[in-house]
This record gives sequence, C-alpha cells and structure tokens, in this order.
Amino acid sequence: MKQILPKVDLIIEILDARIPFSSQNPMLSTIRGEKPCIKVLNKSDLADPERTQQWQTHLEQEQGIKSIALTNENPAQISRLLDLCKKLVPGKANGIKTINAMIMGIPNVGKSTLINILAGRIIAKTGNEPAVTKTQQRINLDNDIVLLDTPGVLWGNIENSHSGYRLAATGAIKDTAMKYDDVAFYVAEFMLHDYPERLQERYKFDSLPQTELALLEAIGRQRGCLRSGGQVMLDKVSKIFINELRDGTLGQLTLETPEMTIREMQEVDVIREKKAAKKAARKSRRKK
Repeated sequence: MKQILPKVDLIIEILDARIPFSSQNPMLSTIRGEKPCIKVLNKSDLADPERTQQWQTHLEQEQGIKSIALTNENPAQISRLLDLCKKLVPGKANGIKTINAMIMGIPNVGKSTLINILAGRIIAKTGNEPAVTKTQQRINLDNDIVLLDTPGVLWGNIENSHSGYRLAATGAIKDTAMKYDDVAFYVAEFMLHDYPERLQERYKFDSLPQTELALLEAIGRQRGCLRSGGQVMLDKVSKIFINELRDGTLGQLTLETPEMTIREMQEVDVIREKKAAKKAARKSRRKK
C-alpha cells in the first residue's frame, strides 16, 4: 500500500457499518498523509441507522475524510461513491485526466462485490468468507476512474480485545480461528445491554434472561440444541446465534459507538504504558 500511495489521488476504505472502528485499518491515518479519503460504511442495511449517522459525523471530524453509507443490496445507490470521488479531486473531475483511487478494506467487508457493481462486470472474486482477493488489481471504470484494488488484510496486532470479538462476530476472521461459544458470550452480553428489545422480538421470551449464559441456554432450548438429559449444546447454539447476527435476523445492529471506542482506546493506552514500563525495567536490569 505504501508503494501504491504516491500514484493515487485518493483512498477509498471500505468499512463494515456494524463495526466502523474495528474494521478500519489503524495504520492508514499514519501513511495517507494529506491524501483525501472516503470511508464507505458498507452493509449499512445490517447496521443501526441512528448509529451509522453518529459514525459518519465522528469520522468526518478528521481532516480530508468524507463518509458514505452504502449497501451492496442497492446497486443504484453506489453511483454516489463515484460522484464523491470527483468532488474530492476537482482538478481531475472534468474527464481530461484519470482519477486513480486505491480501494482497501478488511476481509469479508464486501469490497469485491462493491468493485463488481462499480465496474458493471465480474472483476473481483467474491465469497462469503474472508481473504478471497489474493493480489493487487488495476480496474478501469468507464467514467475516468481507475481503482487500484488491494487484498483484504488484517493488521498483525489487534490491541483492543473488544475489536477482536467484533471482527470475529461479523465474519472478518475465519471461523476456524475462533471459538463460537466465546464470541457468542461476548455478543450476548452486548445485546442484553444495548439491544434487549431485539432479543425479545426475535425469540419471544416470556421474560428476558438476565445473563449471557441464561440467554444462550434459552435460545438453545428453543432451537432443540440439546444433548441427552436436556443439557444445552453451547457450541451449536452459539453458531446459530452468531449466524443470525451476521445475516440480519436479529435486526439492524451496530456493535460499537464512537464513545465506546474512545473509552476502549484509553484502556489500551494504559496497557501500552504498563508494557513499556515493564520493558524499560527489564532493559535496566540487563544493563546492571
């Protein structure tokens, strides 16, 4: 990406509208310089509309950032993205010069599907799993815009544990690399706190369970996820629960707000400081 940047006029970063913070590349802000950037909140049909608006307002506080909420389910809406590209690069918007845009995004965020819609043909491979795009591609659109596609990558160190759970819950991390029940417990706790009405609406409880374990067990009994003796199979019900989150059966949900992520990153800063202090202490002992 660093090698491509000098050749591009703007950056298009595809985010998952359900996790706008956790799905953005934290290294982008340090390498983009003054390049304009469009943050696309994709899969907005699965996200909470009110929280999507909060995120757009929050993201656009950064200099050079514009945001747009899209869904691959509405191809006609996606043409707005191309119009926004031309507005951000007015010097090349008259058709005389080509606008070079680098498009990037984490695995399974819908980037390849979006590219195919923009191109009007099958260019990029798609699939309902992470890491389908393997190589960089150069895609000429018909309206004087060239997309420089990059493979979906996750950064090597996800410091915020909440982001790790959210990425797993939305399918950015391969299912073979996660424990369903662990992620389901995290999501269940969140849903009980932030969206209890969605749980009540979906599962028709007489009374809403008060803990994540009680919630998953109640869903498991509804779905027949039982062993002999009536014990709930947590792994099986966890898969059902996570898949219903992913496909929108639980309703339009956003798993984080700007305020939440600010608090979480403050906690990460404390952890960083403690790690740095321990490292300095070890280094001092070695010198002695």
